[in-house]
Amino acid sequence: MNERKQQLRRDAAERISSLPEGYLQEAGLTIARRIAALPEYARAGTVLAFAGTDREIDTLPLLRRVLADGKRLALPLCTGPGRMEARLVSDLARLRPGAYGIPAPPPEADLLPPGDIDLVVVPCVACDRTGRRLGHGGGYYDRWLAAYPGPAVLACPQALVLDAIPQGPLDAAVPLVVTEQAVYREGRPI
Repeated sequence: MNERKQQLRRDAAERISSLPEGYLQEAGLTIARRIAALPEYARAGTVLAFAGTDREIDTLPLLRRVLADGKRLALPLCTGPGRMEARLVSDLARLRPGAYGIPAPPPEADLLPPGDIDLVVVPCVACDRTGRRLGHGGGYYDRWLAAYPGPAVLACPQALVLDAIPQGPLDAAVPLVVTEQAVYREGRPI
């Protein structure tokens, strides 16, 4: 299965490289609006999201929206191989390059345990409509989600929604998928 996942990651990288200029930014803007319209978002007081890289959707519109809506925003801070923590962020200007160059909160930012988070927005390299996700292979989100009791949403550009993603026993699926074109709950468009 690892070989199949590596091939899917290579295929996804090729797809991303062939996307039109500005696609990931536009997709990020629309995905942010779709997430903000979800009942899970409306009920959330604290949202754990991610800072998108140049190979992911632009999440700045979502991060700004969370703060503008008066919600607490948390971002992941990688603390070791395969381990991450949710850290509170009140000012996006304080983000600094963290592990793998991904913008992250400073280490002194307040730690939030999984039970203090009301909604998690999860990244992926690619996914399918049922929420099986292909990550980068480090298992960061899979491990963190195993301890998280609340709702999660998978944010993925439609161009990277595939027919099927292989899933191992430790892979965490996220059955609510939001793209710029649709919202899928347990594989069905809503």
